[in-house]
Amino acid sequence: MVKENKELMKQARESLSGKWGLAIGTFLFYVLIMGAVQIVPVLGSIASLIIAGPMALGIAIFTLTLARKQNARLEQIFEGFQNFGTALVAYLLMVIFVFLWMLLLIIPGIIAAIAYSQVFYILAEDNSIKPMDALRKSEEMMFGYKWKYFCLGLVFIGWALLCVLTLGIGFLWLAPYAQVSYANFYEDIKNHKISK
Repeated sequence: MVKENKELMKQARESLSGKWGLAIGTFLFYVLIMGAVQIVPVLGSIASLIIAGPMALGIAIFTLTLARKQNARLEQIFEGFQNFGTALVAYLLMVIFVFLWMLLLIIPGIIAAIAYSQVFYILAEDNSIKPMDALRKSEEMMFGYKWKYFCLGLVFIGWALLCVLTLGIGFLWLAPYAQVSYANFYEDIKNHKISK
């Protein structure tokens, strides 16, 4: 039996207890790196595209470690570069596939993005898996769980609107809270699929 989203969010708060400083600092550092890269004229866009996959993998590694209440470290956000090629290709494939679905309509694009939402968690756990296999595995994992994931996202969109009222300061807490909740979602779905 899969857990309710509110239980996954509660687990995220428990995982972050005593680790908020580390989580906020890490996510702030991540955002600063991605922002700094994009500032560079012309080359910034290309560099941003190139490092987005490895950085997303690094964040997945970091948030999974937090979700599992293990020893999370800021430098984990760079561990995605150890599997640079796979992370880059997986990211590019996701962007291409979601874009192609978006050409049909917005809704199919959103569904595709949700279907591929587990790719970097999969790569975080299996650095030998090929990019296309990770995308397929994510699709399989999300079969029957897309609506649940979408509803979890809606909760955080509501929180994001409130964060705007704090002039964006609230995002410092929201980003790690949301990402650790998504990591819990991955763990829960993965364990449920295994137990079937």
